[in-house]
Amino acid sequence: MQIIRHSDPDFSQSIRKLNRHAEPSAQVEATVRELVAKVRTGGDEALIELGVKFGGPKLKAAQLRVSAAEIRNAKKAVDDATKAAIALSHSNVRAFALRSLRKNWSARNAQGARVGERFDPFQRVGVYVPGGTAPLVSTAIMTCAFAQAAGVPEIAVATPAGADGLVNAALLYALDFSGASEIYKTGGAQAIAALAFGTASIAPVQKIFGPGNAYVVEAKRQVFGRVAIDLLPGPSEIFVLADASAKAAWIAADLLAQAEHGQGSQIVFATNSAKLLASVEREIATQLATLVRRQHLAGVLEKDCTLVLVKSLADAVALANAYAPEHASVVARNEDTLAAKITTAGAIFLGGFSPVVAGDFVAGPSHTLPTGGSGKSFPGITADMFQRRTSVVKLDRASLQKSLAGIQTFSRLEGLDAHGRSAAIRLEA
Repeated sequence: MQIIRHSDPDFSQSIRKLNRHAEPSAQVEATVRELVAKVRTGGDEALIELGVKFGGPKLKAAQLRVSAAEIRNAKKAVDDATKAAIALSHSNVRAFALRSLRKNWSARNAQGARVGERFDPFQRVGVYVPGGTAPLVSTAIMTCAFAQAAGVPEIAVATPAGADGLVNAALLYALDFSGASEIYKTGGAQAIAALAFGTASIAPVQKIFGPGNAYVVEAKRQVFGRVAIDLLPGPSEIFVLADASAKAAWIAADLLAQAEHGQGSQIVFATNSAKLLASVEREIATQLATLVRRQHLAGVLEKDCTLVLVKSLADAVALANAYAPEHASVVARNEDTLAAKITTAGAIFLGGFSPVVAGDFVAGPSHTLPTGGSGKSFPGITADMFQRRTSVVKLDRASLQKSLAGIQTFSRLEGLDAHGRSAAIRLEA
């Protein structure tokens, strides 16, 4: 764990090191380029071969898609408490998504032409849900439920299967509950390539959503243009900004919770209270000793956790904006005022009773958020990302007549006489 204080002679230099940009290494970029090319040319055969190479089960092409029987079995296997939690999360996510969908509109411009916008759901999207050490059941809801709310008719999901060739039952249940129309047993960069280019078993999609490791994120970057993508979400990040009124135990618990996401996660705590900083440091050590994954967490904390003592809360806000965290937690007497000044975070959590884990699982907004500083230009997943915008224009003779002079002027300026003619010809008769 690193501790930086504003009184340190190298404080400014240490702070600058926190402001990172998630750019792929040359090795990751080259590896992914090779994997994408293999799937693009080799289809199902390459997809299955690469799955085995990276520790997945040996499947036949006919087994890539999760069957209706597997989904039925998953529904039977999931306990009532899990079903209730999934329903709770889904209800909040769906309600949030429906409120944020863009609506069609129409109006008249100054010349009387009818102009407007229409927002239609994408007809086919791909969603990536990571596998690994734990099934990310919440991610199924935080992606597919937004597509479902937007009215996307085809939601194709890629997620790794276990060694037994099956997808976790709770994850399958959540995916089905959240509207997934197809689920495929494939993971990693090769899954992104399959969604983008298609194989004999997997039809290509129009846009890809969802988080993943460095290879998955790089694959999304490489297929951008062939398909649209949502954003490039990397390892989890948390930035907690607090004053002396905050409870050290609660802050330490938030930091440890995000450290559970593993190596590469970024954990930052900034405060203007030396007493609180010391208390949080002690609390982290105390709570860590009680956790099942303490050895794993200790490694993350040692490498990726930074506690910062700033002169003022204004300095902490400036640091948060420069850092552009995935999750910003503000716990202070004037938390609303401070939060209003944070303009680059993926999500902001206000007050001591708003743990980031509420956003991870049940609050409503998607937990798939920008990382690596990309919050300065990207939002997290929103419902309107699943909508295509189309502009609509309708002129009548009167509005075209009023527009003609402007059209002909631009046509002359740009040397495009056929443009001007295409408008004028309609008014000659």
